[in-house]
Amino acid sequence: MPIRVRLRAPNGQHTLSLDDNAAVSDLLSSISDKTELPLFELKWNHPPQPLDPSLYGMTTLLKDTDLKLNGASIIVIAHATGDPSERRQDEEQSQSAPLSLQRKQISALKDTPEVPVPDRGGTIVLRVMPDDNSCMFRAVGSAVLTDSLDSMTELRSLVAQAIQRDPEQYNEAILQRSPDEYCKWISYSDSWGGGIELSILSQEFDIEIASINVQDNRVDRFNEGRPRRCILVYSGIHYDTIALVPHGISPKDPEHDIKLFDAHDNIILEAARELCGQLQKAHYFTDTQKFDIKCNKCGWKGRGEQGAVQHAAETGHSDFGEAS
Repeated sequence: MPIRVRLRAPNGQHTLSLDDNAAVSDLLSSISDKTELPLFELKWNHPPQPLDPSLYGMTTLLKDTDLKLNGASIIVIAHATGDPSERRQDEEQSQSAPLSLQRKQISALKDTPEVPVPDRGGTIVLRVMPDDNSCMFRAVGSAVLTDSLDSMTELRSLVAQAIQRDPEQYNEAILQRSPDEYCKWISYSDSWGGGIELSILSQEFDIEIASINVQDNRVDRFNEGRPRRCILVYSGIHYDTIALVPHGISPKDPEHDIKLFDAHDNIILEAARELCGQLQKAHYFTDTQKFDIKCNKCGWKGRGEQGAVQHAAETGHSDFGEAS
């Protein structure tokens, strides 16, 4: 009986049909052929768990393993090939794509601010996401997924699939590179997400995403008009999430956080903006036009995101951080 496996990959969804006598090597080569990825990571089940069939031996028949692959759904995550020239080409094809920018530690924010909202029975708090270049995906994932630890994998895959489904809307002019190249790029764990990804994810989860810019307290809305809303805090090169902690629960305990709100509830939104006002006073933001920046690869120093973009175009370097 043939083994049928569903794949969710950066270039879309696929179905593999393998012979009953297929070996582990046949599975991996078929995945590579379908996804056009020379190197990849696999995850399956819910919440997604790592899957590495090669541990059984490349010549082992799939039917002789304890993997129940028939009918399984597998997520395929792109990995860099390790070839610097290939990654350089990927970066040069989109000078305006988000770069890998690591912010410096902000010592002024020793304690995250809290805004009591008695009318809503709780306190608005900031849930800080890790500085791992997937902060936007983690911020959204913590609101819409039960397992936020793997949200970067799930959501990057959703973005890639949405782009593949509608290449007319997400064309080269919008993405600043071909849809296929963009899907491959956004699947890398060190590729930043931004407005395009927020727009797609808001539609995929049928929610409004309100992103508050700490620097000027501006609210950018994606998929406005939906009944539910999650609120993100954008501090220049980083995203965090707003949560409501019910009365009687310690703000340090995230287990009972509420992160999806009535989209018409302006009391919650204004409380979140008040919190961002406190963050602004603590200078919890990066002015991407003026901040001092350094290249973590060669030590170059310059100013502003545009300087980083120019340096990336000239050298292919994409790993930057705030200079002290």
